[in-house]
Amino acid sequence: MTTDKTGAPTTVSAESDRFSISVEGRKVGFAEFTERDGQRVFTHTEVAGAFGGRGLATILVNEALQATRDAGLRIVPVCPMVEGFVAKHHEFAGVVDPVSPDIKRWLANS
Repeated sequence: MTTDKTGAPTTVSAESDRFSISVEGRKVGFAEFTERDGQRVFTHTEVAGAFGGRGLATILVNEALQATRDAGLRIVPVCPMVEGFVAKHHEFAGVVDPVSPDIKRWLANS
């Protein structure tokens, strides 16, 4: 189990279209995705304002990307949080695909 910057225990859970993060059993954030052709397209990440500054989005995105890589899927970082994370964490570089015009069209039509 990972702890946030305050030392509170966190849990990241996989759901059908998102990963969620809980602090002491309370769900406080999520990273949404859609899957397509061997890719997991991350579209939005959010943490409740009252829990900001505790490193929760970083914990959430890190665990979500690890799970994506472990599942053999490629990462498409449409979400700015995910995009910034992969830019700083080169260990994911080999499994990241760019946000192509095709991906943008596909999302707009979804």
